[in-house]
Amino acid sequence: MKEFKKEYLTTNQGEPVNDDQNSLTVGERGSTLLQDIVFLEKLAHFDRERIPERVVHAKGAGAHGYFKVYKSMAPYTKAKFLQDPSKETPVFIRFSVVIGSKGVADTVRDVRGFAVKFYTEEGNYDIVGNNLPVFFIRDAIQFPDLIHALKPDPVSNIPGDSSQNPRFWDFMSLTPEATHMLTWLFSDLGTIKSYRFMQGFGVNTYKWVNKDGKAMLIKYHWKPVLGVQSIDSKESKRLAGLDPDIASRDLFNTLACGNTVEYELLVQMMDLEDENKQCFDPLDATKTWPEDQFPLIPVGRMVLNKNPENFFAEVEQSAFCPAAIVPGIEFSNDKLLQGRIFSYGDTQRYRLGANYLELPINRPKVPVNNNQQDGFMQFTPNRGSINYSPNTLGCGMPEPAPENGVPYTPFVEGKIERKKISKTDDYTQAGDRYRSMSKIDKDHLISNIVESLCYAEKHTQKKMIEHFMSADKELGSRIAKGLGF
Repeated sequence: MKEFKKEYLTTNQGEPVNDDQNSLTVGERGSTLLQDIVFLEKLAHFDRERIPERVVHAKGAGAHGYFKVYKSMAPYTKAKFLQDPSKETPVFIRFSVVIGSKGVADTVRDVRGFAVKFYTEEGNYDIVGNNLPVFFIRDAIQFPDLIHALKPDPVSNIPGDSSQNPRFWDFMSLTPEATHMLTWLFSDLGTIKSYRFMQGFGVNTYKWVNKDGKAMLIKYHWKPVLGVQSIDSKESKRLAGLDPDIASRDLFNTLACGNTVEYELLVQMMDLEDENKQCFDPLDATKTWPEDQFPLIPVGRMVLNKNPENFFAEVEQSAFCPAAIVPGIEFSNDKLLQGRIFSYGDTQRYRLGANYLELPINRPKVPVNNNQQDGFMQFTPNRGSINYSPNTLGCGMPEPAPENGVPYTPFVEGKIERKKISKTDDYTQAGDRYRSMSKIDKDHLISNIVESLCYAEKHTQKKMIEHFMSADKELGSRIAKGLGF
């Protein structure tokens, strides 16, 4: 029998508590007294146990591990964690279901979050991605509309998943750039039962910069070492009833048994001078880069080997943001990425408070020195009286960090305007993807779309058929036939 160290119950102030099962009352059956501080503290804290749910990615599972690069990436980036093959960089990962609330089944048809936090020697670096390589929209200003269309109806509050949601299809019918994403979401990759067999993608385009100041565009890919597996729609619905937490349970039990879960990180690279030579816009999040032109280059391996010790403290309070970068990694002008840089951190300040980065799961493993001050839950305040720069009383500290190599200084000019990108081409890649599928994958795609689209209005169905016909005539014709047109 396992032995436990004897511990005594206390209040949050540390005062010993000899009974927290019976309220302090006037006699055995009298009124409860306001002076019962044990009761008041216990109930007051319980009343505040829940923090605001994430607007998206509400339900998640997490794990700790490490990342090792295969060889130095110095020719492409000066990021220190990508230089030494012998060095292990600690990581924390959070997998998630995107649209559903915290009680949603793991197997529902949805995008899955694949967010990795690297605790590097230069600060935290977050790759905040999904399990599908593209997205519905290309401009972040559309994001609130997309999520509103996917979330519960504001009148009925009926959950707005993509299976029986006419509002979803109404939005998609007016968003032709989403056609490509729909061929991914409604394939069997849109339903999973294990995170151990799920791919991850950065989705957005980033820049790597080396010490000479040379930059190149890159896209991130995570490949599960065990291979990719998914389930069909029928299995998804069956498991949603039998074991709605199957993916979270599978990950936790695997690590609890002492096994590891591994993923390989690969990147696609594109020279900046080739950006405008493509028939599509490489910064468009609704597009993939052809792998025959931009092959996948192995970078390193991530090994997950430890479960969180406390779900709330580590998984629920973990906060990821695309703005968390390190020297050697920069943002591209990807319109979706540009909006995410602001939105993710702003969301966490709302959910967790201004000092959310001081929580142990989010705090970098290197010293943090700045003049930020106070705010809710400030527990690592600046020391001393000097909390401003420039200063002489504090010997000028903290002083600006030295530049590592030649800085990357791109030249930017242009009109200030609200304008859609010129290379939209909303259908070519959607058609290419359909034609690349096996017969059974095509059949499942058609069946899944028809099963969901049948709940939409007739005019919406006709508009969606037009989009699918534009991508591939066979695809559009089969969907039209399935809907009875």
